[in-house]
Amino acid sequence: MGVWIDTDMGFDDIAAILVVAQSEYEIDGISLVFGNTPLPQVRMNAAGAAYAFGWTFPIHTGRAAPVLGKLETAQAILGETGIPTAGKSLPEAPALADSDAFTALCRWLEGSEPHRILALGPLTNIAALALARPDLAARITDLVWMGGGITSGNHTASAEFNALADPEALAIVIAHGLPLRMVDLDLCRRVLARPEDTESVRNAGGANAELIADLFAGYINIGTSRGRPGMAIYDSSAAVAFVAPDVVIFRSARVDVELQGAFTRGRTVVETRATHATFNAQFAADIDADEARAIILAALINEARK
Repeated sequence: MGVWIDTDMGFDDIAAILVVAQSEYEIDGISLVFGNTPLPQVRMNAAGAAYAFGWTFPIHTGRAAPVLGKLETAQAILGETGIPTAGKSLPEAPALADSDAFTALCRWLEGSEPHRILALGPLTNIAALALARPDLAARITDLVWMGGGITSGNHTASAEFNALADPEALAIVIAHGLPLRMVDLDLCRRVLARPEDTESVRNAGGANAELIADLFAGYINIGTSRGRPGMAIYDSSAAVAFVAPDVVIFRSARVDVELQGAFTRGRTVVETRATHATFNAQFAADIDADEARAIILAALINEARK
């Protein structure tokens, strides 16, 4: 079965792509969006990853700016490239061919169903589709999104980064009734990568073992440098929810997003009481964290063995 991935191409995005690529699903295409870094760097990251890991699925360039408001990136945390490292970095590679994500998504959605999408960044590409081609957006059968926070945020006290980077896009996706399944900060923080996890990757012995281990170590250092025991594996936890439904429990809820306020913009509000709201989405309420960790680490190790 073919699926689509929408991504801003940081390390946890790469890990998420590896989880999907090593599952029963075939990746029909990838669309890029601003997020971790501005879109030109996202394109460079995608080109380097495709070159390093031998990806043959098509990669398309999407939106460079949010629906409204200023450009937000995570470079303050992730560095200029959006992919910190403890050593090796993604190789320089030929630039991606110019291929429009909107056109590619439309073409993909015109094909036979099901149409499952894993979204790992701001939802700008999906919102653009919903606005311009609501007939095709209605053909999406499953939209699993890593984003939002039920209790709090990370980019601000209220807002998770992917929601804050384009809250209007999230509002558009919700308003169009797309089948949103939200994998939020609270759930992803249960799946932790620790410094010692890099050694099994480094010892895998393949051509990319050192590269993957160094990128993994750089990512984990985001957490350990702040006094934590490790780093939550955000996007690849959403990938586990996407490919291994037995590992994650989803529940129905009413999901909305705040669009105003210096301290509240981008905050996701999740109402789980059916007596208080009409449900419009699902959220990941529980996860087998040990199994999710095992799936993610296996994907990294398997790639490092090649």
